[in-house]
Amino acid sequence: MLEIKTYKTRDLVLEVNRSYDPTRLDLSAWDRFLDVLCGDRQYQKEAIETAIVYLAAGRYNSIEDLIEENWYKNTELQNRYKDINEYFNHLQLPKKLSATIDLATGTGKSYVIYGIAQIMLGIGLVDNVLVLCPSLTIEKGLMEKFISLSGDSKLRLTIPEGARYKNPRIIDANSTIKEGDICVENIHAVYERTGSSIRDSLSGNGIRTLVLCDEVHHAYNPVTGRDKESQSIKKWKSFLLSDEYKFKYIVGFTGTAYIGDEYFNDVIYRYSLRQAVDDRIVKMVDYVSRDESITQDEKFQKIYDNHIENQNKYRRVKPITILITKDITNAKRLTENLIEFLSKKEEVSREEVEKKVLIVTSSPDHKANV
Repeated sequence: MLEIKTYKTRDLVLEVNRSYDPTRLDLSAWDRFLDVLCGDRQYQKEAIETAIVYLAAGRYNSIEDLIEENWYKNTELQNRYKDINEYFNHLQLPKKLSATIDLATGTGKSYVIYGIAQIMLGIGLVDNVLVLCPSLTIEKGLMEKFISLSGDSKLRLTIPEGARYKNPRIIDANSTIKEGDICVENIHAVYERTGSSIRDSLSGNGIRTLVLCDEVHHAYNPVTGRDKESQSIKKWKSFLLSDEYKFKYIVGFTGTAYIGDEYFNDVIYRYSLRQAVDDRIVKMVDYVSRDESITQDEKFQKIYDNHIENQNKYRRVKPITILITKDITNAKRLTENLIEFLSKKEEVSREEVEKKVLIVTSSPDHKANV
């Protein structure tokens, strides 16, 4: 019989040693920048500082160095793996300065991504930054946010005088990536034969490029779809590990740092949904994580009853019910099944039901719904 192990997620977060040589990394010079960028969102500042110390302080040459430092003082890690070599074998991006930052959805990952990118360019550790994401929709949102931040005159005034790159150009891969640029691109464009400058600009130069991956859980979890988008996501991890680019600095961001039920083993900072709710950063969400109903119609009936109850209880607002799936294929299937159920339940046409069932995924097919 297999042994079932349980852990407290917070105990699996790797601690980055904050003791470093200030003559090598003067992070205090960026205090005003972080204060203006993050405002009173202290967790964003902590996440950025943790990442910069890990990447730039010179204490670590790879994720393995950080794990080894934590292994001997964290018994939870020792309980999770039989030895440190087994831990190493389960790494997604071994032998690189790679890590994940776990920030709950709605807590402002884009500010953290931009902050890390600007500081790494400013201190001159890298010459450019590649920000990867799983969809055109997310790419558009990041581009808009970064352009806004880079054009913020108040924020620009806080960048240290001696910074190497003070005003990064925000581009996508349709433009040649030059020194000082932040290139935002969806992973599908990486494999386009035409129109993408990533190969020409970064091939062989990865050691001077910082790669930041938004929604990185897509890269690490199995993908079941066979469409073009799904196949590109399958190659995401391979791109990061490619000898053609030789990327060294890689940080992923996600609010769901899990492979199946297993928490990521390279997380260096975590700001959980529970903490975000307690801090009033995001609103309380009532959700069902497990349902003992046997059939799908039974599950739909419970969801339907709960939705009607919320409509009656909160008449001044429009309560919504959100169903979450593991991938696009399952989202499409669930949408069809839900429409069929509601059509029968309410005795209305499919067309009527489709007006109130909205599928939102990273697929271009659903771009209009976002």
